[in-house]
Amino acid sequence: MLKDRYSYVALLTYEETGISIDFPDLPGCCPCADKDDTAMALKNAKEALGLHIWGLEQDKEPLPAPRPITAFSLKKNQIPALIAVFMPPIRERIKTRFVKKTLSLPAWLAAKADEDGVNCSRLFQNALMEYLHLNSPGQSTK
Repeated sequence: MLKDRYSYVALLTYEETGISIDFPDLPGCCPCADKDDTAMALKNAKEALGLHIWGLEQDKEPLPAPRPITAFSLKKNQIPALIAVFMPPIRERIKTRFVKKTLSLPAWLAAKADEDGVNCSRLFQNALMEYLHLNSPGQSTK
């Protein structure tokens, strides 16, 4: 069962070139931000955390237990931040995002569709959902 809420500690490191962000409990989750823009660093950390957790969920990888904020030794140019994410809207946004597919039609058919104002993307979506017996994203009617 997937959890809805997660919180992990991020370490924000202030350097001449910008702010690097590290989640010590989540190797590979390393967003960054412009120098002196802590608000953007926190925003980027939250977005990166949600996407990283979603990726682990998709790969059916276990999520490591988060350590408390007091468990980390800090360098002089670092601050800790507890970053929390609520996963349902992240999962939904990713599930319903659009992807580009190239479709080939005979020129005469494409011209007629354009002439009649047909939205080929919408028509293809509806036809594909009907063909796959789906009534909404990810829900089969079979």
